[in-house]
Amino acid sequence: MKMNSKRLFDLSGVIPGLLLLSPLFLFIAIWIKLDSRGPILFFQTRIGQHGKPFQIIKFRTMYHQTAGLKLTIGQDARITRCGQFLRKYKLDELPQLINVLKGEMSLVGPRPEVPEYVALYPDGIREYVLSVPVGITDYASIEFRNESELLAHSQQPETDYVQKILPVKLAYHQKYVSERSMYLDIRLIVRTVKKVLF
Repeated sequence: MKMNSKRLFDLSGVIPGLLLLSPLFLFIAIWIKLDSRGPILFFQTRIGQHGKPFQIIKFRTMYHQTAGLKLTIGQDARITRCGQFLRKYKLDELPQLINVLKGEMSLVGPRPEVPEYVALYPDGIREYVLSVPVGITDYASIEFRNESELLAHSQQPETDYVQKILPVKLAYHQKYVSERSMYLDIRLIVRTVKKVLF
């Protein structure tokens, strides 16, 4: 699949999507401000295509200025009341459409990780996985939708994530890169919507 056709596909979905979802964005923004003190949006450094860092954008779902693991585990006490709902239905991910509009992400592609975890990718695999634009959804995002629940009972959640979940995610990322096509992107978007809603 040519990069320019993928970019055109992204823009054809993102531009009307942002316009249609603007009332929902406004509602969520007001809800976040009423629910807890702090900014509406959350920014975090992630690693994009060819290893380039960028700031991923999400709706804030945690109390402001909380510290702790980069992972969220089960019923994390750092998550706000509205944050629980936004995370359940993946509504906190909607601002990433802005990342797609800016060209930092694609609608579909390997899910971007924080630099600390990307540093653990084996060299050849890291270059292969990051040879394509990172995305909002992919095989791994669908399969690990309830990742925080999987780690909820772990005694060492970060260790278990690195040793048990991350290798499986990398295998899914490689599968996407080897199979990527416009048809596959559409299939994965449809699967993602079904998974979130049903």
